[in-house]
This record gives sequence, structure tokens and C-alpha cells, in this order.
Amino acid sequence: MALPNFRGTDHIGFTVPDIDEAHEFFVDVIGCEHVYSLGPFEHPENDWMREHLNVHPRTVMRQLRFYRAGFGSNFEIFEYEPADAPQPQPRNSDIGGHHLAFYVDDLDGAVAYLRERGVRVLGEPTASSGASAGQRWVYFLSPWGMQFELVSFPEGKAYEAATESLLWDARHPGL
Repeated sequence: MALPNFRGTDHIGFTVPDIDEAHEFFVDVIGCEHVYSLGPFEHPENDWMREHLNVHPRTVMRQLRFYRAGFGSNFEIFEYEPADAPQPQPRNSDIGGHHLAFYVDDLDGAVAYLRERGVRVLGEPTASSGASAGQRWVYFLSPWGMQFELVSFPEGKAYEAATESLLWDARHPGL
């Protein structure tokens, strides 16, 4: 069984501490297109925020902004005024840990650009192996410490070649 009518990823949402700082980072540094903004949203008389967003009912969503990120999934960012204590940002090793990966054609050029802009890049680009052979990647941090990744695989990844050959065999039995 699968989710009925499943089509793919539409967008990814995450919360930032300062929406203007995040906007500057995504538009001016990364190159995303800001599509629209909404908010604020609050429901002081009922439990709408808990029922629909799983946050404290008196939490205020100050604003959300929606962005296009090139040919990949779009994303929306939120700035909340939490009614309870904010939780620390999860690391990759924590439950709920996450990162957002951007594809670039020239990984080395993109890393140099980020460093020139004062962005903290974690280590040097790493070449993948196994099913992801052909890919190189590197993590970097936003000004508020959220983890991001740059990936590049201009010649494809090993698993894609294997998948294509399996598809060819399935479509052309006996050849």
C-alpha cells in the first residue's frame, strides 16, 4: 500500500529565530526567490494552534515566508513567538535532526563563494562511495546555526546507473 495519489515532495518547512536574517541569507547568499509572506497567526481563544500545528495554544506565528529554491523543492520558513520555552535546535544525531541540501554544478566554486561571504563551511568536500559514488558533498551552517549541505554529482551517482540498467532489462526482456 502507498499513500493514495502520492506525487512527491511539495515543500519543506522549518522555523528560524529571525525571519529577516533568514530572508537575507536565503535570497542574498543562497539565491532563492521569495514568493510570498503571510502572518501573523494567533488563536488566543481556542486550541487551534495545538490542534493544527502541534504547538502551545497561545503561541503566535509571527510570519511565514515561502521560497523557490531553483529546480528543487520549495520551502517555507516560520518565525514563532512561542508561549512555552523554545527547544534547542536538533543536531543531525538527534531525533528530528535534519538538514536541507542544495544541488550545485560546481561544488568547489560554491564552497569558495560561501567562505568569501563569511559562511561557516564544515570541513572540505567529501567524495561519496558505494551507491552514491560520483557525488561530492559538504555541510555548512546558516547564521543561526542550522545545518545545510551542498551536493554535486554532474556525472550522476552509481545507483542511478544501476537503476537505469535494471529498467532497461525490465523493458527489454531477452535482449
